[in-house]
Amino acid sequence: MLLRSCIVWISLLCSFSPLGRAMLNLTLPGQHPNPQAVVQEVHWKVNASMTRREMLQVSEKDQFYSSCLTGNPIDDCWKCDPEWPNNRQRLADCGIGFGQYALGGKNGDFYIVTDSSDDDPVNPRPGTLRYAVIQVEPLWIVFPSNMLIKLSQELIFNSYKTLDGRGANVHIVGGGCITLQYISNVIIHNIHIHHCHPSGETNVRSSPTHFGWRTKSDGDGISIFGSKDIWIDHCSLSHCKDGLIDAVMGSTGITISNNYFSHHDEVMLLGHSDDYLPDSGMQVTIAFNHFGEKLVQRMPRCRRGYIHVVNNDFTQWEMYAIGGSGNPTINSQGNRYTAPSNRNAKEVTKRVDTGKGEWSGWNWRSEGDIMVNGAFFVASGEGVEVKYEKAYSVEPKSAVLIDQLIMHAGVLGVGGRDNNLGKWTTGGNDGGLGLESEPDYMDYMSGSSVSLMSPTTSTLISLLIAFSCLLFYKTPLAFM
Repeated sequence: MLLRSCIVWISLLCSFSPLGRAMLNLTLPGQHPNPQAVVQEVHWKVNASMTRREMLQVSEKDQFYSSCLTGNPIDDCWKCDPEWPNNRQRLADCGIGFGQYALGGKNGDFYIVTDSSDDDPVNPRPGTLRYAVIQVEPLWIVFPSNMLIKLSQELIFNSYKTLDGRGANVHIVGGGCITLQYISNVIIHNIHIHHCHPSGETNVRSSPTHFGWRTKSDGDGISIFGSKDIWIDHCSLSHCKDGLIDAVMGSTGITISNNYFSHHDEVMLLGHSDDYLPDSGMQVTIAFNHFGEKLVQRMPRCRRGYIHVVNNDFTQWEMYAIGGSGNPTINSQGNRYTAPSNRNAKEVTKRVDTGKGEWSGWNWRSEGDIMVNGAFFVASGEGVEVKYEKAYSVEPKSAVLIDQLIMHAGVLGVGGRDNNLGKWTTGGNDGGLGLESEPDYMDYMSGSSVSLMSPTTSTLISLLIAFSCLLFYKTPLAFM
């Protein structure tokens, strides 16, 4: 009877308290038992892709694959298939690092977003993005035309969803923006996320059978809260009120790859607080990203957990690049750090509100990084050589190849491999309202104002994508 009563009380606590629910995540699977093995696998995949590229360039036996291969193992996995639009779900097999097990909507139905509106967060219309992400079954969500989606409130996801923006120029702005809370298996690919602001103090639907009151949100671009198996790839993020990506409250199994970050202060927060024990199991891979212009700090800022930062390009920062507190493990390998001109901001690292007597034992390691313009990384930790021995059995790819690895960081170009997207145009949105009448929303990766497509081209691509989605329709996974 006592045991039964305890179970009831714990269940009630977890159902009403966000802290209680996140604490319960301590008992859930998701933390990899050997993070060094995951690090080693990332290096192996990069080396394998680079080797294939070099061999084909030398042999010149296959011009298509020789020109396709970049050495980036994620992109090479799906881009080198000329029929990838008819095999879109192969993307789910291309993840690396701690988030590689994110299935997204693999083996689920294709859902075509036909309505860019977001008028009712409690009763969203079929055809809208909000209607898709709250469904219970796995869905592979595609966009047959360019879209500007102005969120009225947080876009709260359910598990087993993929946002696949390939073939279209999709911008998500407004209230919220994306919230991944107590869920798993989400892939967000090829989406612009920017100008997100706080929202809330209203009801928002999170599933077909549940909606509830939401307090005021922080205004993150992507908020990961008590969730696992998450992969964010080839997105462009900027200009949000709080963080561009935050992962807190026991979240783990996350890969953040091939993204372009710009024009923001506090870029990325990993960990709820120094004293929040569930975040000790947080494991995050940050790979092949470009941390671009006008960034200030937190690339990322870590509390607890194991953070693998590999083969990224840090163009500049105003305060610092990588910071932390609460004794996180930070494994920096094969990155390029370019310091700002400010002689007082050359250090890559920052131990936040912590004295040297405490942080000198933290495991912060720099291996194969390139330091530019006076940048320097302050490593720490006793016995660090032993701790990282397994990780270095396969060396990270040299940072001199950063330009090759991050060549296409951020949102990919419509119908091509370049990031030359420019401003949103009314013609590219099938006559709908575009960004030209809105504040100056730009794709900062391209720095141009080139029109996307003519209405005729946009319509034709829309029909082709819709036809391919119907042609390769699959039944959803059965849920237990």
